[in-house]
Amino acid sequence: MRRWNGWGDDTVLYPLVPAAESFLVERIGAGTPVRGAGLREVVAGIPDSRLPENSMFTTDPEQRLRHARGQSLPDWIALRTGSINNFPDGVAFPENDSDVADLIQYANHKGTRLIPFGGGTSVVGHINPAAGDQPVLTVNMRRLNRPRGFNEEDKLATFGAGISGPELEAQLRARGCTLGHYPQSFEYSTLGGWIATRSSGQQALLYGRIEDLFAGGTLLTPAGELILPPHPASAAGPDLRHLVLGSEGRIGIITEAAVKVSGLPEVEEFHGLFFPDFSSGQTTVREMVQSKLPLSMLRLSTPMETETTLVMAGHEHAIGLLGRYLNLRGISQERSLLLVGLSGNGRIVSAARKEAIAIAKQNGGILVGNQFGDQWRKSRFRSPYLRNTLWEKGYAVDTLETAVTWHRIDETLEAIENAIRDAIVPAGERVHVFSHLSHLYSSGASVYVTYIFRLADNAEETLARWYTMKTAASNVIVSGGGTISHQHGVGLDHKPYLAAEKGKLGTNLISDAFRRADPGGIMNPGKLIDAG
Repeated sequence: MRRWNGWGDDTVLYPLVPAAESFLVERIGAGTPVRGAGLREVVAGIPDSRLPENSMFTTDPEQRLRHARGQSLPDWIALRTGSINNFPDGVAFPENDSDVADLIQYANHKGTRLIPFGGGTSVVGHINPAAGDQPVLTVNMRRLNRPRGFNEEDKLATFGAGISGPELEAQLRARGCTLGHYPQSFEYSTLGGWIATRSSGQQALLYGRIEDLFAGGTLLTPAGELILPPHPASAAGPDLRHLVLGSEGRIGIITEAAVKVSGLPEVEEFHGLFFPDFSSGQTTVREMVQSKLPLSMLRLSTPMETETTLVMAGHEHAIGLLGRYLNLRGISQERSLLLVGLSGNGRIVSAARKEAIAIAKQNGGILVGNQFGDQWRKSRFRSPYLRNTLWEKGYAVDTLETAVTWHRIDETLEAIENAIRDAIVPAGERVHVFSHLSHLYSSGASVYVTYIFRLADNAEETLARWYTMKTAASNVIVSGGGTISHQHGVGLDHKPYLAAEKGKLGTNLISDAFRRADPGGIMNPGKLIDAG
C-alpha cells in the first residue's frame, strides 16, 4: 500500500549503508529520530466535513487525509508530526469526462473550491487546501486512465489525463512506442499532472519536455470546454496549449491529452565518465549539447555530489579500487562524475557515443564504462525512497532547482549553495549541500541542488530551518536572473517569486486568463498566482 506520510509503497525500503550514515554524521552531526504521529491518531483529529453527503464524492476522513498534502518537505513535516491545518472536505473519483463536468457544475453552483489531484507528488504545494470559509473538494483523476486513441502513422496517442507514468508506458510499449517522459516521480505522477506543472523528464534531451510532447487535448473549465486540436503546427494566433501547460489547475481540469510518441529505441545505454574538476566537465557537456549530438541524457555532478554519490552507493572495495585508478589517471579530490545517456537506432547511438567520448577525452574525461549508468538506471525511481530512511534516522532532505544561461552557472550554483549553508548557521546547525547540472540546453542548463539537514525536536523548528534555507536560496535565484522553477512548477512555495520573473503586466495577463475561464474563482485558488 502507498505510504500516507512518505514516499511510495510501504513495502519498499532503501537502506542507508553504514559508511553513508558515518559520512552524514561527520558532515552535519548525528540525527535524532523524531516521534511521528500514527495514522489512526491523525484521522481521529480530522474535523467534520463541511460538505453534505453526496454520491459524487466521499467525505471519509482517511481519504481526506490522503489527499491533504503532497510530497514537499513542509508536507512531510505536517504529515509526519500530525500538524496538518487544512483538509479537503471531500474527495471525488470521477470515471469519465461527464463526471468531471458534473463536479465542476456542482462546485460552481455551491461555491465549493476544486483541487485537481493526479498522483499527489507535488513538491511545491499544488494540492494543499487553503484556509477559508468555502468547502474544498479534491478531484482525484486516477480513474481517467484509459487509452483513448492511437495513430501509428501520426505517432500520436491519446489518454485520459489520470494515467500514471508506468501505465502510459506499458500501453505504448505494447505498440512498440514510448513517450520517453521520465520525471523522478514517474512511478506515481500522471500525464495531466505533467502538463499542469510543465514537467521535464530525465531523458528530455532526446524526447523533449512535456511542452514538446503535449499535442492537444481537452480542458473542462467553469466557463466551458476548451478543445485543443493536435495540429502539427499552426500560425493561427497564440498557442492555447500554453495556457494549459503550467496552469496548475487554476484554469480548469485536463481530462484528455494527445501526446507525440516515438518508436522504442533499438539501443539504450548509459555511461559514466570522470573529470578532474567540475569546470572541465561543464565545458564538455556544453560542447556536446551545442554540437547537437543525439544524446538522451547528460547529468554532471559537482565534486561534492560525486563524493556523496560514491559514499551512498556502498561497495566500498570497488569504489576504493576505482578511486586508486582515477588517482593514477590524475583525477583525484575534485573529481566530477558525468552520466551520458544514448537511445535510438544502433548506428546513430554508436556514432554519437564515439563523438561524445572524443569530446570528453579532449577535456580530460576518463570513461569508466556503463556500471555507473546501469546503476543509475536501476535506481532512478527508487532513490526517492531514501527520504523515508533518512527521516527515520533524524534527517530531512529537500531539493530545489533553477535554469540559467551557461555564463551564469558557476556563480549561481555557488551562490545558492552558500545561501543555504549560511541560512542555517544562526540555528547552530550545519547542512550538507550538493548539486548537479541536468536538462541541458544549447544556451544553458538546469542547476539542481539537494540539501540534507538534521530534524529539530519539534515540527515548528524543523519547518523554520527549511523556510530560512529555501527563502535564502530563492532570493539568490531571483536576484541572479534564474527561473524560480525549471521543472517543479510554482504552487505555493514559489508563488512569492513569480512576479519577479513575469513582471506586472505578465502576471496580470495570467490573472485575466484565469478569470475568463473561472469567473467564480473556484479552481485551486491561491496556487501559482492570485487572480486579481
